[in-house]
Order: sequence, then C-alpha cells, then structure tokens
Amino acid sequence: MDLLRETGDVDAVSVRAVAQRVGVSVPSIYLHFADKATLIGAVCEEVFEALHLRLRAAAQGASDPFEALRSQGNAYVHFALENPEHYRIVMMTDHGTAESKDAVIAGGAFGYLVASVQECQAAGVYDGDPAEVALGLWAAAHGVAALLIAKPFFPWPDVEAFVDRIICMAGLGLAVNERLPADTRLPLAELVRRLELLRPDSGV
Repeated sequence: MDLLRETGDVDAVSVRAVAQRVGVSVPSIYLHFADKATLIGAVCEEVFEALHLRLRAAAQGASDPFEALRSQGNAYVHFALENPEHYRIVMMTDHGTAESKDAVIAGGAFGYLVASVQECQAAGVYDGDPAEVALGLWAAAHGVAALLIAKPFFPWPDVEAFVDRIICMAGLGLAVNERLPADTRLPLAELVRRLELLRPDSGV
C-alpha cells in the first residue's frame, strides 16, 4: 500500500519491489500470494475495509437514516480525496482477482451501503431493490470523487459544500424519481412547482 501511494501507478509496483520493502526474498512473497494480481487484490480489499470503517463512523449520531446516508456519501468522497492513489487504483482500474471483486460486492462498504438504504426504506424514503438504489448512490459519489481527483486544478467551488450538494441531489433525486408514475413523467416545470409547494414557507 505504501508503494502504491508513493508511485501512484500499479504497474510501477513489482513483486520484487514489495519483497525489498518488506525485507524478504521474492520467493517468500509467493508463499502468501500466487501472483501480483492476487497481491493487488488483497490491497483492494484493505482499502475497501478502511472505507467501510469510515462510512460506519460517519453514520454515528445521525438524526435519521437519510441523514446517515448523506453523511456516508460525504465521507466516501472525502476518503477518496484523502487517498487519491489508492482510490484511483481500486476504483478506476481493474487489477483485482475475481475472488476479491466478489468479496467487495458481497460485504464491507457496499454491504453497509445497502443496509443503510434498507433503513431508509423502512423509514419510507426509498422503494424498490435496495441494491439498485445503493448502486445509484454509489455511482453519484464515485462520479464526483473521480472528477475531483482527475481534475484537481479545475476551478471547483468550495469542495465541501459542492460534494454535499451532489450527494444530497442524488439521494433526493432517487427518492423523488421513484414516486413519479413510470408511464407519465411530469414536465420538469410542473415537477418543480410541486416541489416548491413542499417548502416550509409555502403555506401548504
């Protein structure tokens, strides 16, 4: 993980370099990992576990399930920004093994995200397949994280406020979209008008 952080390039990290850093022979590495892909897959699982812990910590003390989900979305993006090399390798390239990918999908951070969506469903926020909703939220968080990492010199607005706005937009957008008739989508102007009626100062 240190070598990946230092180089920012998975191709620059060889098994020999790992052995030298750890202070063992190259054959010793192969006693634990079949090949470099397996080693990188293990690193991916470590990064996902660290992310999982960050998401859990972010949800602590939230006032309701949706606020917890919002906090997790913000924590996800900021985790990526704090660990850009690892995030880029884990989430924006394909170097893990099939087994490590299955482990990521089956549990850890993604499993916790699905569980958080299910809590929101119990509170009446979302309907539908919780895994599909979770994938939509993940896609939004990953999108803003990837842009901020790939274009650090773009004149972004205040990053913390920008990230929170995108996360909130995705969460609310999915909730609203699920409540629209599937066969008759409202014109955008009418949808905005109805949402305006929900404002606290609307008098409705």
